[in-house]
Amino acid sequence: MRIATAAFPLDWHDDWASYAAKIRHWVETAGADLLVFPEYGAMELASLGGAEVAADLERALQEVARHRPAMEALFDGLAREHGLHILAPSGPVIEGGRRLNRASLFGPDDLIGHQDKAIMTRFEREIWHIESGSGLTLFDTALGRLGVVICYDSEFPLLARALCEAGAEILLVPSCTDTLAGYWRVKVGAMARALEGQCVTVQSPTVGAAPWCPAIDENRGAAAVYGPSDSGWPETGILAEGGLDTPGWVRAEVDLRRVAQTRAEGAVLTFAHWPEQVAQAARITVSR
Repeated sequence: MRIATAAFPLDWHDDWASYAAKIRHWVETAGADLLVFPEYGAMELASLGGAEVAADLERALQEVARHRPAMEALFDGLAREHGLHILAPSGPVIEGGRRLNRASLFGPDDLIGHQDKAIMTRFEREIWHIESGSGLTLFDTALGRLGVVICYDSEFPLLARALCEAGAEILLVPSCTDTLAGYWRVKVGAMARALEGQCVTVQSPTVGAAPWCPAIDENRGAAAVYGPSDSGWPETGILAEGGLDTPGWVRAEVDLRRVAQTRAEGAVLTFAHWPEQVAQAARITVSR
C-alpha cells in the first residue's frame, strides 16, 4: 500500500466552504491508499466562530466540538468518493459531559471507528480538562490491521505493545507539539515503537503558526514513516521523512508481508522476545 502522512498547517477559515475546500484539496493530492492527518488538526475549525471565540481556550474547544458532525461527514464523503482510508484530524469532542481528544478512521464504505487519546498531557489535564479515553481499538481493515497512538500516547510503550499483540501491523501517530523538544519526544517514541513492535509507525504533525488560537498557536514537527532497523528495511528505520516545519504530504510504499517476515525471521526478534523482560525485571539486585 501507499501511505501519505500530512505535515498539516492550521489555517484561518471565514466560512465552512473555505475549510471544506482545503480538506478536499489535501485529500485529492495525497496520492495514497491510507491518509493520516495530525492531532488537533481539527482546531482550525475554531476560526469559524470568529476571532473572539478562537482566541478563548474554552470557547474554541466548544466551537470545534460543535462542528464535529459536519467534519466527520466531510471526511466520510471524501473517503467514499475516492475509495480511501483516512485518519481524520483529531479534535475535542464532548460526550456525556466528558471531554475527549478523538481521532476517527474512515474507509471507502463507512466510518470504521475512532480512537480517543489514552494519556493526557499536562495542558490537556490541568487547563483544558480533557479526559482519557476508555481503552484501545484495533482496526482490522482491508489495508491491514491498524492501531492509533495519539501524540503523547506514543511515548508509553505498553499501549503500542498491547496493540501489536492484538495484531497491529501499522501504528498511526498523529501529533501536535509546540516545541522541538515535544516533536522529538514523539519522533523518538514512534521510532522506538517501530523497533519494539517490529512494525510500521506513521507520524503526522501540525506545523506552522496559528496565533489566532492559543491552543495551537505554535506547531513544530516533520511528517515521517518509520520501520524497524532490520533486514529489508532502511538501516536508519526511516522509510520517508519530510522537512522540519514543512507543510505537505510525505509518502511511503509499505508491504505488510515484510512486517510478518521481520517478526518471524528478523536479525533480531524484539517483538517475540519482549516477554523475556518480565522475569529479568522481577529480579533486581542493589549493589553498593
